[in-house]
Amino acid sequence: MPDLFPLAYSTLGCPNWTLEHAAEQAAANGYRGLEIRWLDGGIIPVDMPAQRRREIKQIMQQNGLEITGLGLSTRFSSPDAGERASNLNDLRRYLALANDLGAPMVRTFGGNVQPDCSIEQTIDWLAENLAAAMPEAEKQGVTVLLETHDAFCRGAEVAKVLAQVEHPRLAAVWDVHHPFRMGESIEETWQLIGARTAHVHIKDARLRPDGSWQLVLLGEGEVPCRAVVALLHREGYKGAISAEWEKKWHPEIEEPEIAMPQHARVLRQWFSEIQA
Repeated sequence: MPDLFPLAYSTLGCPNWTLEHAAEQAAANGYRGLEIRWLDGGIIPVDMPAQRRREIKQIMQQNGLEITGLGLSTRFSSPDAGERASNLNDLRRYLALANDLGAPMVRTFGGNVQPDCSIEQTIDWLAENLAAAMPEAEKQGVTVLLETHDAFCRGAEVAKVLAQVEHPRLAAVWDVHHPFRMGESIEETWQLIGARTAHVHIKDARLRPDGSWQLVLLGEGEVPCRAVVALLHREGYKGAISAEWEKKWHPEIEEPEIAMPQHARVLRQWFSEIQA
């Protein structure tokens, strides 16, 4: 039975693996693609040499994989117009890089609300800069994805940005953990941004007594990940599901040798149950 959704995983989950090994393991576990965030010891660089670009494309082709997207760190919440302009310039350059690598999407953050600034002003800054990136996105044939993250953890804030930029090359990536931990139900998030959700990050976590969250293997936490998969199927979602195991930022969690096969196995179990 074919998978309900194409599966991918972020290289953030295997920071000590080479891209060659990450691709081999992805193929061995039936993943269709990799989301490239961490590469060669750092965040994927915008000024990647031509030789490395050719090597990456060859590695992916040899393993029958796609690059589902590039994970950027661009943000647009600074009150400094120059800093926002610098991030916009980087975003445009990443769009060209994505085109060259054959990646259909790039992920951006909105950023956190800075001191003495408001969420309303931050939404406007973000929308203004994403709108300015749309001509380049259209030229390169690459979609910019705004993630539910930082001050934009909820679908409510992401939706306000998307409403200001009605462009087919701007969409959302739904990181299912963040809206949930902020008190937004999965149904609410979908109602707010589902029509423009082009990618999904799936991760599970358990609430600690101190109010922080412990990342755990899929299905072992409190995030309603299985219900998300069922909702996506019910609503006709057409994109991929990407396992975002944040091993780079949380070295104490399980090794990728455990987590990457486990995520694929649990997701396929849920697919079978939902299709039954």
